[in-house]
Amino acid sequence: MSGDKTSRIAVVTGAGSGIGRAAALALLADGWSVVLAGRRPEPLEQVAKESGAGDRALAVPTDVADAASVKALFDAAVERFGRVDLLFNNAGVGNPPGPFEDWTPEQWQGVVDINLTGMFFCIQQAFRTMKTQTPRGGRIINNGSISATTPRPNSIAYTATKHAVKGLTKTASLDGRKYDIAVGQVDVGNAMTELAARMTKGVPQASGEIAIEPVIDVAIVGQSVLYMANLPLEANVLFHTIMATKMPFVGRG
Repeated sequence: MSGDKTSRIAVVTGAGSGIGRAAALALLADGWSVVLAGRRPEPLEQVAKESGAGDRALAVPTDVADAASVKALFDAAVERFGRVDLLFNNAGVGNPPGPFEDWTPEQWQGVVDINLTGMFFCIQQAFRTMKTQTPRGGRIINNGSISATTPRPNSIAYTATKHAVKGLTKTASLDGRKYDIAVGQVDVGNAMTELAARMTKGVPQASGEIAIEPVIDVAIVGQSVLYMANLPLEANVLFHTIMATKMPFVGRG
């Protein structure tokens, strides 16, 4: 994104750990001001401290599944920094354990509430903020996961919501044109986070076998988000896949 990066403001959800943390640290290191959102305040404060960014980092405890909480997040960002130039719409949860035929309705709904409805609430508030600020516009990057394209065994809730995120990205990209809002998606495969640590111990394959899969440093994902964030608004990466080169994704199951 062109211009003085010290005046560029980002909101990162799920910023206390994993991919959100990596992206927040990359943005802060590049001179952005970042509003760190997540359900637990302690990890957010730790990221702010670790970054050494001082008052360019603001921790705002947020539940993305609660529309009022998301509104409060964007209100806090505007109150502190005056505008929002970037939303990294990253907060998400994994799949409930076990076969889906054994799940409770609450287990299914819990994934939908965060991974899909929460994503929508954040896009909605970003649009409301970005279309009315001066200069107008901004960028939204949704975390889709490669499960937005291809499922793993026993992942129906996670995969269904991530497929839906792809629809959010495409439609918001179209609807954002008239407001100078660019919307894209980063699809991450096997970055070393708490969620993906099980890949190094062996996970079920489509064939029914259990196999160890390669992973990449999550900081590489942070750099991918930073690249997308720094594009001028007239350019957009609609879908960006970053993955371990040798993970079993593009081959036959």
